[in-house]
Amino acid sequence: MLEVLPDLAVKGRGAISNRAGRFEALTTERIADGWDFLGAELDQPKLATVVIDERSKSIISTNTSPDLPFNRSINPYRGCEHGCVYCFARPTHTYLGLSAGLDFETRLFAKPDAAELLRRAFRDRRYRPEKIQLGANTDPYQPIERARRITRGILEVMHEFRHPVGITTKGHLVTRDLDLLAPMAADRLAAVAISITTLDGGLARRLEPRAPTPKRRLDAVRALSRAGVPVAVMVAPVIPGLNDHEIEDILAAARATGAASAEYILLRLPLELEALVSEWLATHAPNKAKKVMNLIRETRGGRAYESTFGVRMRGRGTYADLIEIRFKAALRRERFRRNAAAGFDLRTDLFERPSVAGDQLTLF
Repeated sequence: MLEVLPDLAVKGRGAISNRAGRFEALTTERIADGWDFLGAELDQPKLATVVIDERSKSIISTNTSPDLPFNRSINPYRGCEHGCVYCFARPTHTYLGLSAGLDFETRLFAKPDAAELLRRAFRDRRYRPEKIQLGANTDPYQPIERARRITRGILEVMHEFRHPVGITTKGHLVTRDLDLLAPMAADRLAAVAISITTLDGGLARRLEPRAPTPKRRLDAVRALSRAGVPVAVMVAPVIPGLNDHEIEDILAAARATGAASAEYILLRLPLELEALVSEWLATHAPNKAKKVMNLIRETRGGRAYESTFGVRMRGRGTYADLIEIRFKAALRRERFRRNAAAGFDLRTDLFERPSVAGDQLTLF
């Protein structure tokens, strides 16, 4: 019987494997066929990032989740080059016939018409403004944004129409857009949440290999805060047994750099994520793998994941309660306000449609 070869970590990538998604009828495995004598490391794939443009008919997504403080969002990109192994958006790639593993971080989809589609939506007389969240699924400031500037175009439209926007990101690149965000924030039209998973640079390189370092993210918090942009820090995800001991240190560092509020989210492992994170633990933290997975199940009623509203973001049980207690205590100590994602009470009453050639003049 032929031996199945294990998948090996690819330098600069988060997922270990690229196993087929749940909708695929076929899957593949590497086997020891006698030609592996040169060493398995020579068989490692050289993975480049591929970006595919997609044309959408609309750009604003809606949701009815009671766990989210917004019901509208825009995702400029599908897939994310940051490669965070724990990303809850990974399973969405399987709807495209791709893997939630390495495909998610190497085969990306961009929406070049996003700004024009948004402008068209805002100019519709039936449109009523509510906060729109950027980064609700994948990061709007992932590396390809530097060249593609799709997020930048969206913000230019938000600025033009004086529309409220919230941003969630790990990207220091958000500071590039301070010329738009600072004046919008002065009118309570913009707020930013920076996600900080760990202060340990070595752990960050393995968990989220192409995301900015923890120091760079704290630098972004400082720059945004100094420019007058309200900044929240998301301690996300909290991974029991791996980074939960850093909660207090992350909040202290965030407060020192100017963050105004903070929130946390417990690790979520829907669908393909359980296998992906288990593989990652076995490769990068073998001595902790069993403990971490046991603690995850302890906070999820004995399973790897619970999708119930009100529970999926926080977990339940003694260990989950302890995380909540510690987080609240750290908030009080650092004099943070809670509910970072609430959007800092952004305004909607300033929304306006700039006149363009051909518009009919109003009587009043």
